[in-house]
Amino acid sequence: QVQLVESGGGLVQPGGSLRLSCAASGFFFSSYGMSWYRQAPGKERELVAFIASAGGSTNYADSVKGRFTISRDNAKNTVYLQMNSLKPEDTAVYYCSMIRGGTRYWGQGTQVTVSS
Repeated sequence: QVQLVESGGGLVQPGGSLRLSCAASGFFFSSYGMSWYRQAPGKERELVAFIASAGGSTNYADSVKGRFTISRDNAKNTVYLQMNSLKPEDTAVYYCSMIRGGTRYWGQGTQVTVSS
């Protein structure tokens, strides 16, 4: 079955950096686009970044363009989210996600808190 396991969250000061990882299993990883979403308290879950299966195409939410970078290592079945110049408004639970057969799958999420 599809499993997505996020890691790398934590507490960081404004302006700092974090790198999130999502280890995937249960499907042919290199054949699927992968996404990072986030959900802040009291807000809807929103798409942060997407990377195509081959890794050549990416897109980002306007709020993170120029600060976040999504990448993938198909040999390791892992997708990453490098987050730089973090702001308090980036505080959220971050989720890894993919769609297979019309079903969207989610990881358990990892908390990112940006605070001084």
